[in-house]
Amino acid sequence: MSSEVMEKLGSNGVVKEHLQDFSIPSSYETAMEALSSLITSQKRGAKSSVGGTYRKLERMSEYLKILGLEEQIDGLKIIHVAGTKGKGSTCTFSEAILRECGFRTGLFTSPHLIDVRERFRIDGLEISEDKFLLYFWDCWNRLKKSELQEKVTEHLPMAPLFQFLTLLAFKIFISEKVDVAIIEVGLGGTNDSTNVIEKPVACGITSLGLDHTEILGDTLGKIASHKAGIFKPQIPSFTVPQLSEAMDVLLERAHELKVPLKVAAPLDNRKFDGLKLGLSGDHQFINAGLAVSLCKCWLQRTGNWEKLFQNDIQEADLPESFVRGLSTAHIPGRAQIVYDTYPESNNSFEVFENSCGDLTFYLDGAHSPESMEACAKWFSSAVKGNQISSSSSFKLKNLEGVWGNGHIRHGSGSMEESNKLIKQILLFNCMDVRHPHILLPRLVSTCASSEVDTLRDKGAKMDNAKILPHEFLYEDASRCSPADNYFACSAVMPSLPLTIKWLRDCVKQNPSLKVQVLVTGSLHLVGDVLKLLKR
Repeated sequence: MSSEVMEKLGSNGVVKEHLQDFSIPSSYETAMEALSSLITSQKRGAKSSVGGTYRKLERMSEYLKILGLEEQIDGLKIIHVAGTKGKGSTCTFSEAILRECGFRTGLFTSPHLIDVRERFRIDGLEISEDKFLLYFWDCWNRLKKSELQEKVTEHLPMAPLFQFLTLLAFKIFISEKVDVAIIEVGLGGTNDSTNVIEKPVACGITSLGLDHTEILGDTLGKIASHKAGIFKPQIPSFTVPQLSEAMDVLLERAHELKVPLKVAAPLDNRKFDGLKLGLSGDHQFINAGLAVSLCKCWLQRTGNWEKLFQNDIQEADLPESFVRGLSTAHIPGRAQIVYDTYPESNNSFEVFENSCGDLTFYLDGAHSPESMEACAKWFSSAVKGNQISSSSSFKLKNLEGVWGNGHIRHGSGSMEESNKLIKQILLFNCMDVRHPHILLPRLVSTCASSEVDTLRDKGAKMDNAKILPHEFLYEDASRCSPADNYFACSAVMPSLPLTIKWLRDCVKQNPSLKVQVLVTGSLHLVGDVLKLLKR
């Protein structure tokens, strides 16, 4: 930790509330170092290493008291969303809809891709550095001061990272006087830090699947029970069509708490003049349908539906503001296309999202079998030209490949009217609690069924790669070019920077080559790639 951080924390643990003595850049860097000190080394699923006599949600309640937010949090008109897949998208749709309705919105999501401020959005924009620092140090001061008071130290330690970020979100939204706060659950539901919310306006549960099984359990029923933990007595709640094992548990929990639980139907764009969603992929119509139900409920329960629409809108119709929100919603790292072009007059790369280059990245943070399938469907559609500029439409054929945990295998490409040879590469990595042999088959089989990607080597294994010397790996990959007539390269790259360099070198050295890179398997991987592309 830097001397500046040590000076700020000091022996009394109190950080100066005013930032005049520090420039904004150094002060922000200092805040990031302080925030990093809250990261624990415990493995996911292990028993909490945080000491004290309070349980997790009891600690959250105590932290709220210290921050003076205990009563104010009840004044936030909250939409609370849990789920396995699509909760970030559902929250993003909900925020965009209500913002288009004229309300001041606050959105808390996780994880961030590049900058922690992405987690906190006011009116669709990430919070400014100035405001972030103001609220960050205010929360840090109060919690650190309380931790260092001897009479409570052994009972209430400093808040761990996600608890601190959740508290910071509440502080920001209360201070910024948002009309609505959309809060995404971090993990699970019952024991999640966000579940300190006692009086939400509406709750939503997105599609459920097997994920985080080391914490939530190894069956859909166990996972559904955790997700249903956000239900509050008599608070309207919504979910999407689920497998019966999950739905039965949700209905049972709803009955116990007298929760009016409704199933939101996927949005049918045929009923709304071919509505095009701001988030790509057919699965997003499921998330959009849930967001519409949540927003209608929020507007009705807060007395705003009749004020805005009077009797002009039927229940089954979509107001124009809803359509605008659904069509303009955006979330980085989910079904995102980035064109990385190399300017002739410059030695550095520039990133364009609305133009075409010879190196294109398709980024999606899918990390469960079901989301990998949805990612594959989106990618298959995108590379066929459905989401690419009309100036560069092309068909793909005879492309074969899979890259598992760094492995890349490729077949022959196709030469199109533009005289560009098109090759595809899968850049994949996943967290150690997930397994490539579970994630990758859904991706490969879905691509194959779309006639975009098939494995010629049916015996190819999709498993963790063995670690080899970095220099050997990079040199081996460097000898392999996608421009070869039959490109069959397998490489475990030692780092992302070297991977990006290799891809850029391939395109730079082969003017007749177009490379399409699917980046998936982890939001952390997607974030790191975006950071490198925009550097």
